[in-house]
Amino acid sequence: MIEGISAITLGTHDMARAVHFYRSLGFELLYGGEAAAFTSFRAGTGYLNLTAQPDDKHWSWWGRVIFYVADVDGTYERARAADWQPSSTPRDAEWGERYFHLTDPDGHELSFARPLS
Repeated sequence: MIEGISAITLGTHDMARAVHFYRSLGFELLYGGEAAAFTSFRAGTGYLNLTAQPDDKHWSWWGRVIFYVADVDGTYERARAADWQPSSTPRDAEWGERYFHLTDPDGHELSFARPLS
């Protein structure tokens, strides 16, 4: 029986830029860093990993990662303060979450959300 998702690993063409992006949003660096080929961040009880990819490696849209956060609006403001450009403002969805979307510098679509109740 599957118990949960432990980690997701995303490719990056620029590890330093990607590490800066995720740290600026509050992800805790556990392993690796700006000069590493592999980096791991804490994401609640799971992990977000980054793996360096060559410039000729391309990926297409694959979906999005949804991170639950304690404060959707606060996370949105933190992203804006770091000069990131969320693709939507926080809103309440009919399925019962408050969320906003943000694309990372490598084109991976992220959502930061919280159940409404």
